[in-house]
Amino acid sequence: MKAVIQRVSYAKVEVENKIVGNIDKGLLVFVGIGNEDVIADLEWMAKKLIALRIFNDADDKMNLSISDVGGDLLIVSQFTLMADCKKGNRPSYIAAAPPTISEPLYNQFLEILKKQFPGKIETGIFGANMKITLLNDGPVTILLDSKN
Repeated sequence: MKAVIQRVSYAKVEVENKIVGNIDKGLLVFVGIGNEDVIADLEWMAKKLIALRIFNDADDKMNLSISDVGGDLLIVSQFTLMADCKKGNRPSYIAAAPPTISEPLYNQFLEILKKQFPGKIETGIFGANMKITLLNDGPVTILLDSKN
Protein backbone atom coordinates (compact mmCIF):
# COMPACT_ATOMS: atom_id res chain seq x y z
CA MET A 1 0.00 0.00 0.00
CA LYS A 2 1.32 3.40 -0.93
CA ALA A 3 0.24 6.82 0.26
CA VAL A 4 1.10 10.39 -0.63
CA ILE A 5 0.31 12.56 2.38
CA GLN A 6 0.00 16.31 2.03
CA ARG A 7 -0.43 18.69 4.95
CA VAL A 8 -3.09 21.13 3.81
CA SER A 9 -4.83 24.30 4.92
CA TYR A 10 -7.87 23.04 3.00
CA ALA A 11 -8.71 20.48 0.33
CA LYS A 12 -11.75 19.40 -1.61
CA VAL A 13 -12.72 16.70 -4.11
CA GLU A 14 -15.24 17.28 -6.88
CA VAL A 15 -16.95 14.71 -9.08
CA GLU A 16 -19.09 15.98 -11.95
CA ASN A 17 -18.94 19.54 -10.55
CA LYS A 18 -20.23 18.48 -7.12
CA ILE A 19 -18.11 18.61 -3.97
CA VAL A 20 -18.02 15.08 -2.52
CA GLY A 21 -15.30 15.61 0.09
CA ASN A 22 -14.10 18.77 1.81
CA ILE A 23 -11.73 19.48 4.73
CA ASP A 24 -10.09 22.40 6.41
CA LYS A 25 -6.71 22.04 8.15
CA GLY A 26 -5.53 18.47 7.97
CA LEU A 27 -4.14 15.82 5.68
CA LEU A 28 -5.01 15.01 2.08
CA VAL A 29 -4.03 11.38 1.57
CA PHE A 30 -3.83 9.71 -1.84
CA VAL A 31 -3.95 5.92 -1.43
CA GLY A 32 -2.81 3.21 -3.85
CA ILE A 33 -3.48 -0.46 -3.16
CA GLY A 34 -1.29 -3.14 -4.67
CA ASN A 35 -1.81 -6.79 -5.57
CA GLU A 36 0.07 -8.00 -2.51
CA ASP A 37 -1.60 -5.74 0.07
CA VAL A 38 -3.40 -7.35 3.01
CA ILE A 39 -5.16 -6.15 6.17
CA ALA A 40 -1.81 -5.74 7.95
CA ASP A 41 -0.81 -3.11 5.35
CA LEU A 42 -4.04 -1.19 5.96
CA GLU A 43 -3.59 -1.31 9.72
CA TRP A 44 0.05 -0.19 9.51
CA MET A 45 -0.83 2.70 7.19
CA ALA A 46 -3.72 3.89 9.38
CA LYS A 47 -1.59 3.78 12.53
CA LYS A 48 1.31 5.59 10.86
CA LEU A 49 -0.96 8.21 9.27
CA ILE A 50 -2.64 9.11 12.56
CA ALA A 51 0.63 9.19 14.54
CA LEU A 52 2.77 11.02 11.95
CA ARG A 53 4.11 14.17 13.60
CA ILE A 54 4.12 16.67 10.73
CA PHE A 55 2.27 19.63 12.24
CA ASN A 56 4.13 22.48 13.92
CA ASP A 57 4.16 22.95 17.69
CA ALA A 58 4.48 26.26 19.57
CA ASP A 59 8.22 26.30 18.78
CA ASP A 60 7.52 25.89 15.04
CA LYS A 61 8.92 22.33 15.03
CA MET A 62 7.11 19.50 13.26
CA ASN A 63 6.19 17.68 16.43
CA LEU A 64 2.38 17.27 16.43
CA SER A 65 0.09 14.67 14.87
CA ILE A 66 -3.23 15.18 13.10
CA SER A 67 -5.00 14.23 16.33
CA ASP A 68 -2.94 16.72 18.35
CA VAL A 69 -4.04 19.63 16.15
CA GLY A 70 -7.66 18.53 15.69
CA GLY A 71 -7.23 18.27 11.93
CA ASP A 72 -9.33 16.50 9.31
CA LEU A 73 -8.54 13.69 6.87
CA LEU A 74 -9.43 13.58 3.18
CA ILE A 75 -8.73 10.10 1.78
CA VAL A 76 -8.66 9.68 -2.02
CA SER A 77 -8.10 6.42 -3.90
CA GLN A 78 -5.42 6.71 -6.58
CA PHE A 79 -4.31 3.55 -8.37
CA THR A 80 -1.68 5.50 -10.34
CA LEU A 81 0.51 5.51 -7.21
CA MET A 82 1.27 1.90 -8.12
CA ALA A 83 2.75 2.91 -11.49
CA ASP A 84 6.00 1.32 -12.61
CA CYS A 85 7.96 3.66 -14.89
CA LYS A 86 11.21 1.70 -15.14
CA LYS A 87 10.78 0.69 -18.77
CA GLY A 88 9.70 2.97 -21.58
CA ASN A 89 7.58 6.06 -21.19
CA ARG A 90 4.17 4.53 -20.59
CA PRO A 91 3.59 3.59 -16.94
CA SER A 92 2.66 0.00 -16.16
CA TYR A 93 -0.05 -0.56 -13.57
CA ILE A 94 0.43 -4.30 -13.23
CA ALA A 95 1.26 -3.87 -9.51
CA ALA A 96 -2.09 -2.13 -8.84
CA ALA A 97 -4.78 -4.39 -7.44
CA PRO A 98 -7.85 -4.61 -9.69
CA PRO A 99 -10.97 -2.78 -8.47
CA THR A 100 -12.59 -6.04 -7.31
CA ILE A 101 -9.76 -6.35 -4.76
CA SER A 102 -8.73 -2.73 -4.18
CA GLU A 103 -12.19 -1.25 -3.56
CA PRO A 104 -13.03 -3.59 -0.64
CA LEU A 105 -9.54 -3.00 0.81
CA TYR A 106 -9.93 0.76 0.41
CA ASN A 107 -13.28 0.58 2.24
CA GLN A 108 -11.70 -1.53 4.99
CA PHE A 109 -8.95 1.08 5.31
CA LEU A 110 -11.61 3.74 5.83
CA GLU A 111 -13.29 1.59 8.50
CA ILE A 112 -9.96 1.11 10.31
CA LEU A 113 -9.38 4.87 10.24
CA LYS A 114 -12.88 5.56 11.58
CA LYS A 115 -12.19 3.28 14.56
CA GLN A 116 -8.82 4.88 15.34
CA PHE A 117 -9.27 8.55 14.40
CA PRO A 118 -11.74 10.71 16.33
CA GLY A 119 -11.82 13.56 13.81
CA LYS A 120 -13.60 14.22 10.54
CA ILE A 121 -12.86 11.84 7.66
CA GLU A 122 -13.94 12.74 4.13
CA THR A 123 -13.37 10.80 0.92
CA GLY A 124 -13.52 10.99 -2.82
CA ILE A 125 -15.46 8.42 -4.86
CA PHE A 126 -13.61 5.22 -5.65
CA GLY A 127 -12.89 4.88 -9.37
CA ALA A 128 -14.40 8.25 -10.30
CA ASN A 129 -12.71 10.98 -12.31
CA MET A 130 -12.03 13.43 -9.49
CA LYS A 131 -10.88 17.03 -9.43
CA ILE A 132 -8.79 17.90 -6.37
CA THR A 133 -8.27 21.43 -5.07
CA LEU A 134 -5.86 21.99 -2.20
CA LEU A 135 -3.62 24.47 -0.48
CA ASN A 136 -0.50 22.58 0.56
CA ASP A 137 0.77 23.91 3.90
CA GLY A 138 4.56 24.10 4.09
CA PRO A 139 4.68 22.52 1.61
CA VAL A 140 4.78 19.21 3.47
CA THR A 141 4.43 16.07 1.37
CA ILE A 142 5.32 12.61 2.70
CA LEU A 143 5.52 9.32 0.78
CA LEU A 144 4.72 6.10 2.65
CA ASP A 145 4.91 2.51 1.45
CA SER A 146 3.73 -0.25 3.77
CA LYS A 147 6.19 -2.64 2.11
CA ASN A 148 9.21 -0.48 3.07
